[in-house]
Amino acid sequence: MASVDQPQDNKVFAEKNAASFPILSDPDKQLSQAYGVLSDNGLARRWTFYMDAQGIVRKIDKAVSPRSAGADLVKNLEMLGAPKRDKIDQ
Repeated sequence: MASVDQPQDNKVFAEKNAASFPILSDPDKQLSQAYGVLSDNGLARRWTFYMDAQGIVRKIDKAVSPRSAGADLVKNLEMLGAPKRDKIDQ
């Protein structure tokens, strides 16, 4: 996950939501610009990029909904043939 917010804001968000994954801070918006997700108002669009082990983008989901993002993520990973795991390493 990447955000244009400051690192401290991302830390607070991660702690509040018990995130079990890293959140990359992109306050200078270079990453967001490079991936084409920076909107005209300076915020990053909620897109999900699915990359393989070699770093090749295999799918881009441009219709991410916060309400269904987790289920959509699992569905797309299964569709792309990602190996299933019983438990996520923390």
